[in-house]
Amino acid sequence: MSTRIAFLKGHGTENDFVIIPDPENVIDLPPAAVAALCDRRAGIGGDGLLHVVRSAAHPEARAMAAEAEWFMDYRNGDGSIAEMCGNGVRVFAHYLQRAGHVAEGDIAVATRGGVKTVHIAKEGDITVGMGKALLPEGDVTVSVGERSWPARNVNMGNPHAVAFVEDLDHAGDLYTAPPFSPASAYPDGVNVEFVVDRGLRHVALRVHERGSGETRSCGTGACAVAVAAARRDGADPAVTGTPATYTVDVPGGRLVITERADGEIEMTGPAVIVAEGEIDAGWLETATP
Repeated sequence: MSTRIAFLKGHGTENDFVIIPDPENVIDLPPAAVAALCDRRAGIGGDGLLHVVRSAAHPEARAMAAEAEWFMDYRNGDGSIAEMCGNGVRVFAHYLQRAGHVAEGDIAVATRGGVKTVHIAKEGDITVGMGKALLPEGDVTVSVGERSWPARNVNMGNPHAVAFVEDLDHAGDLYTAPPFSPASAYPDGVNVEFVVDRGLRHVALRVHERGSGETRSCGTGACAVAVAAARRDGADPAVTGTPATYTVDVPGGRLVITERADGEIEMTGPAVIVAEGEIDAGWLETATP
């Protein structure tokens, strides 16, 4: 391994990531290494890590290589593997453009949640085609302390429990995962969103991301919230033929979510690269016993 490993740091609505460019998939990133890099005191710090790999070079993405040259090998801040990260896809696409791998316009990005279409505008925000939401049947409940709420089960390639509350402070500190029931609803854990109304088709959320704790933003979570809010409000674009657009405020900014008549969901928001540098491989080895 090289004594130096290139990295960048970026964020999408303050959902922040360590970015490791590794086109040929030669850098070993076990869970302990990812957790060390994402540590906010002893490492670089981030809610997660974006491992930038050519699809053809990664065993989990080779089948998607004909559709998407690049694979977002996304890891949570604790080192665990995640299916998708909506804010991460925008930052990933922004990095590809910055590095000269892609130009503005439409590109495809492979993820464990499937191939995502991304539109890079000439200036400003990035729009990601997030796919369709699945709405598993069955009642779900989430709790914080002595309070409990019914939650909408929404799957955006990763699982979400969306609870509408009177006050976002009711979500507590969100350091640990809010309990949910039944356990069978989310055998691999769940992202939990607490949501309040701000106006007509305008909501705000706080989120506990599985494997990361409370984050400043969650792209798939914002999509799940928009779908849950639309159904609560009696809007189903697949039935009416009319797209439903919701503004979703997150602690780190604002996202705009549109569910189209064909069920496809589009998320629009910013992506920022704030720094780049080199990781000392010797430090990384000592930080990962």
